Amino acid sequence: MEVAKDTDTVEIEVESGGLCQPLRRRVRRFLSAKQLYECLHPLFHVTYWHGLTCFYISSDAATGRKDIKKSLFGFVNGIMHITVYTICYSLTIFNNCESIASYFFRSRITYFGDMMQIVSGFIGVTVIYLTAIIPNHRLERCLQKFHTMDVQLQTVGIKIMYSKVLRFSYMILFSMFMVNFCFTCGTFSVLYSSLVAPSMALHFTFLIQHTVISIAIAVFSCFTYLVEMRLVMVNKVLKNLSHQWDSRSLKAVAQKQRSLQCLDSFSMYTIVTKDPAEIIQESMEIHHLICEAAATANKYFTYQLLTIISIAFLIIVFDAYYVLETLLGKSKRESKFKTVEFVTFFSCQMILYLIAIISIVEGSNRAIKKSEKTGGIVHSLMNKTKCPEVKAKLQQFSMQLMHLKINFTAAGLFNIDRTLYFTISGALTTYLIILLQFTSNSPSSANGNGNGNYYPCCETLNNITNHTN
Repeated sequence: MEVAKDTDTVEIEVESGGLCQPLRRRVRRFLSAKQLYECLHPLFHVTYWHGLTCFYISSDAATGRKDIKKSLFGFVNGIMHITVYTICYSLTIFNNCESIASYFFRSRITYFGDMMQIVSGFIGVTVIYLTAIIPNHRLERCLQKFHTMDVQLQTVGIKIMYSKVLRFSYMILFSMFMVNFCFTCGTFSVLYSSLVAPSMALHFTFLIQHTVISIAIAVFSCFTYLVEMRLVMVNKVLKNLSHQWDSRSLKAVAQKQRSLQCLDSFSMYTIVTKDPAEIIQESMEIHHLICEAAATANKYFTYQLLTIISIAFLIIVFDAYYVLETLLGKSKRESKFKTVEFVTFFSCQMILYLIAIISIVEGSNRAIKKSEKTGGIVHSLMNKTKCPEVKAKLQQFSMQLMHLKINFTAAGLFNIDRTLYFTISGALTTYLIILLQFTSNSPSSANGNGNGNYYPCCETLNNITNHTN
């Protein structure tokens, strides 16, 4: 009996192990990629079904190679999204400028703020769709440049870890959608708990606006991550060359050597035998391709970034005003919602758009900072080498770094780096002071009529009636 029990136990263990192995393989396959288009497949799958791109990543059944494939459905899908979004926004405007904020608070300034948010939201989402669909050729050109530089990186001894990009895209998409999902569910649950039933048009516009902005930020973050990766690789190549010169004699440096034993978070261990002048020349060509890819990506994203940052700034200004007005006790409002619910909603919405701005700025700033490190490494190599051919190549590389710089802008109006934080905080403080002074000096607040549905159009009609009487 004991032997039979042991045998049964062994059989159960083997079966459980056999079930775990296929699951592990599927998870590894899900989180691994060996090609550029393969690592971007989930990202472009999301953009394709949301109508933001007219192409998708297709796979060749024979070779397994993935490539871009355009589709007529992509164009039609984008136009359908814009059409439905336009209809829903028109319905919210005809429905007394219906918005989520209007259910929490109504005053003269909130009426103006709601109108500004509705108009800016409609224009913003339309601009994001149009600037994402029309210049699709720039996005394709940018991807082709990344593919070309990856081939050249392999010639200098670096094999790309595409799985890192795939996991990053999963992480950014999952985090963006989770934040939006929690915020949307929390908002509408508060409304329904207070017996407020928003229209279906408002449901759609509220959801699609946050979703489209999140997807655009996710795509931009992935592309800045691609730029950052390749800059790290070029810097690692040059650093390894510098370490070899420190550890070897000048005679050994002049000869062909084993170089670029590059092992970091973005590459795999490979060994290539090359002359230092050839390594520097190929690094220059790769750096040139990186700058071209970054410039092409900036042309594609520039109006999308301007739109997102403008919408985020507008919403942050009015949300901060609503919260401060309530906490300072300047607002005598009549609402179905408690002060805690009121402050929580506008604070969460403000934080949501702050996260959007921070994601854009930090993604751009990381790539810019990595590009700035290349110049210091090149000049360090220039000081160490005494070979005329190598020094000439390094001087040429230094000149290239002076003329080719990575920079991301919002339609050329302002740079997208950490200086934007100071600009936004200064403008936010100025507008908040103006709005708070306007509230304290307005006649309606002095008379205690700062609540209710008190709109400028109603005030004008009332004045005309009194004048006639």
